[in-house]
Amino acid sequence: MGLSVFSHRSSLGVILTVLKARFLIISRYRGSLFLESLLPLVFAAMPILIGVAVAGGDAAAGQNFLANVGTADYKLYMLLGASVFIVVSTMLWIVGFWIRREMEMGTLESIYLSPAKRIHVVSGIASYAFIRSSIAFVAALAVGSLVFGVNPFRGEVYAAVAFLLLGLVPLWGLAFLFGALILKIKEANSVINSLQWVVSFFMGVFFPIAAFPPILRYVALTFPPTWMNQGVRASLLNLSYFFEAWYIHTAVMFVFAAVVPLLGYSIFLSTEKRLKRKEGVGQY
Repeated sequence: MGLSVFSHRSSLGVILTVLKARFLIISRYRGSLFLESLLPLVFAAMPILIGVAVAGGDAAAGQNFLANVGTADYKLYMLLGASVFIVVSTMLWIVGFWIRREMEMGTLESIYLSPAKRIHVVSGIASYAFIRSSIAFVAALAVGSLVFGVNPFRGEVYAAVAFLLLGLVPLWGLAFLFGALILKIKEANSVINSLQWVVSFFMGVFFPIAAFPPILRYVALTFPPTWMNQGVRASLLNLSYFFEAWYIHTAVMFVFAAVVPLLGYSIFLSTEKRLKRKEGVGQY
């Protein structure tokens, strides 16, 4: 790949090689992609069925939701939240599981000894997570629209796509932060099982964060996926943006996109250097 001389071409070659390897592996497990696209339907179905049962019917559930949230289309609201959540969780967990798996197999130190820069290797993993999560989002939204009988193209579709793509950029930084955590504590399964519910909680997957007490609301506003989730919903369901204006909402997301990746990667490098100096990166 021409790694003896670092260039943009060789760097891109590393990213594409890692990307190709990950897709080659997942192509042997096609059922996992199918099940991944069904998870948002399961997540969305639970509050939808509970809401209909408590309200006493579909029409009553829609009126209750309209009075409390601002839209009567509660099914699409839940489906969008669950679909965005699968994007966020896929981006974070794939990077964490990859690091943990390399540690378990004893190949992480081999990657560190290769001439390829770690940023390019991890970028290949993150790019794979980005593509895979995007496929899961589209598939979940398409199948969910048929199952729940909703129209996802009723609002400003291009704005929703823009918010989704812009929100994926700070997820790279969060993936680096999560990877640093896995490097430090050398555990992935228990951390993921705990954090995925924390992530869904602060994102407001099934409810608006306006329902939070003030302190929790401020904490949720510092979490980039919360803004991505609200931006997509506001575009398609004609809901209000945070701070009411779309341009303020977009400006804050641009700030997250500029700051979070740099912050996440710097913390990843700092954690990595401390581990190599004190205990090594390959211990298991």
